[in-house]
Amino acid sequence: MPPKVLISDALSPAAVAIFKNRGLEVDFQPNLGKDKEKLAATINGFDGLAIRSATKVTATTLEQAKNLKVIGRAGIGVDNVDIAAATARGIIVMNTPFGNSITTAEHAITLMLALARQIPEADSSTRAGKWEKNKFLGVEIFGKTLGIVGCGNVGSIVADRGLGLKMKVIAYDPYLSVERALTLGVEKVELDELWRRADFITLHTPLTDKTRNIVNAETLAQTKNGVRLINCARGELVDEAALGEALKAGHVAGAALDVFREEPATQSMLAPRRWRRRKMSRSKLPSRCPITFCAALFRTPSISLRSAPRKRRNSNLSSHLRKNSVHSPDNSPKAALSRSG
Repeated sequence: MPPKVLISDALSPAAVAIFKNRGLEVDFQPNLGKDKEKLAATINGFDGLAIRSATKVTATTLEQAKNLKVIGRAGIGVDNVDIAAATARGIIVMNTPFGNSITTAEHAITLMLALARQIPEADSSTRAGKWEKNKFLGVEIFGKTLGIVGCGNVGSIVADRGLGLKMKVIAYDPYLSVERALTLGVEKVELDELWRRADFITLHTPLTDKTRNIVNAETLAQTKNGVRLINCARGELVDEAALGEALKAGHVAGAALDVFREEPATQSMLAPRRWRRRKMSRSKLPSRCPITFCAALFRTPSISLRSAPRKRRNSNLSSHLRKNSVHSPDNSPKAALSRSG
């Protein structure tokens, strides 16, 4: 019989096809990983397990995996797998460290730019029928200091992109050598110095006992007033309650989060700039917290700062749109010529 592989997370059809084309028997259950008990009851008899971040492979789960030989993580981090328990059973744990490095790095840069220019808030305001151009001035990133916590596969790409945007890039990574830092064009600093100097801080470190809650009340107090935070790594790196207090106090100007401590995040987390007035079951962030969850908004198909508001247009905005529309007769070539001469 061919080896059997269980896919317990939502991988693309291409991933399933790759296994099948290599003669493996595949059982694709994309929601199985969210239920630990069901996963433990199902895993027996499989030779391989393919996962992403939703599946938590615990020692209890592995006790039921009598035939399991390999666990493949479609991504970088393997903190959702009990490595010690797997090793004790002779199970190989593999990852794909370069699979989504560029994608994640570009996403972090996208969130940084959106955060700096307040794009989600401005989009929401415009869609609501407002035209608050002066309210969303944002800040330039030119000449600002970008602090990178974790300068590995993803962090080094973010550093390169940051340098291309003419930012000053500093990085903290205990495994980053001075020679490698010089090659990347970044300044290697200690973590305390990074907190003090950075205008933007982006997290690209794996989740370990040392990095859990690396952004907390104490470290946030060390940062510049008006600092902005980006997290595309792990939700557990950030103490969300402490971040919420720093945002509420105005010390942190904004945060763009792609990951949360508990996912899926509550619906309240999709509101830009202001939180909806409702009790949040999982997060302790305060109500009306000035935080930007850019990532949630960028997953919406149609994001456009200049999109026309829906039905609630005010007269001034409607007039402005009519006068400046490319379809307006006043903007025709003939009209332009008549105005100019």
